[in-house]
Amino acid sequence: MAEKRTHRAILDPMAVADSLAAEHRALRDACGLVDRSDRGKLSLTGSETKTFLQGQLTNDVEGLEPGRGLYAAFLTHKGKMLGDLRVLDLGSELLLDTERVALQELFTMIHRFKLGRDVELGKRTLERGLLSLLGPDARKVAGAHGLAEEEHACSRAQVAGVEVVQVATDVGVDLICPSERTDDLRAGLLDAGAEPVSEDAAEALRIERGRPRYGLDMGEETIPQEAGLNERAVSFAKGCYVGQETVARLYYRGKPNRHLRGLRLSAPALHGDPLRLGDRQVGTIGSSALSPALGLIALALVRREAQPGDTVLVGDPAAAPAQVVELPFSS
Repeated sequence: MAEKRTHRAILDPMAVADSLAAEHRALRDACGLVDRSDRGKLSLTGSETKTFLQGQLTNDVEGLEPGRGLYAAFLTHKGKMLGDLRVLDLGSELLLDTERVALQELFTMIHRFKLGRDVELGKRTLERGLLSLLGPDARKVAGAHGLAEEEHACSRAQVAGVEVVQVATDVGVDLICPSERTDDLRAGLLDAGAEPVSEDAAEALRIERGRPRYGLDMGEETIPQEAGLNERAVSFAKGCYVGQETVARLYYRGKPNRHLRGLRLSAPALHGDPLRLGDRQVGTIGSSALSPALGLIALALVRREAQPGDTVLVGDPAAAPAQVVELPFSS
């Protein structure tokens, strides 16, 4: 069960609106910097690493080449998500990057099922920092002019005198470095023009773009298609993997009972607040944020009877109306 999380923007919108607006401008027009070093990180080496992961993850790991990466999920045998992750092929190793809430499940899965294979597992969460540059100037600030445009492309480089792995994201560049050099790297990036922004501002950008986050918008009862992950995280051309039967059956023959939707809120809402259409609960709030461009917004897995354009009631007992919208949000 995901913990109940709130953002300062939602709890006290007026008090932080000005600072969020300034941070949003940095993310939209320049380059914002967020420290995400607490994300879970593992390293895999060995001759059978890709073959092993091919049978465990939803995407085509065997198709990776050095300098490329992918986004994937790992599932139960019933097709429910245990977590999501980024797999980066650095040539000498595969670096796995996941939400901290999913790290233990990922570690346990690999440790349990790699037995008898040439796969070595290393813990890297505390050994490597991760700084995210977000915005149109991210590549310039990171000196990542040679980094491929494709999302999850990766390369080793030196930035501000620090050895890093540069990773292309949908909104900028991530830099992974030795943890003891994180402060040096941060100082160099700020000198190069990055502006520090809060997690709230970065979360507002993510929610605007309709990107769900494991532990908030999707969890252990979610099938990837419900969260809109098929295009990004699932290969239907690869061989078998854990949970494939459910994922393939739903894709080819079924209709998901829930869909990831956006909500335009009329009042602040918290993670886990119920959503009702008429007298029926049709979902709960996932992530919520105050967007300087869009106002109060949220993501939610909503039952299919609540269609875009419908009005649902949020919260109990003092319910406030919200409009269901398609993702990503449009201004």
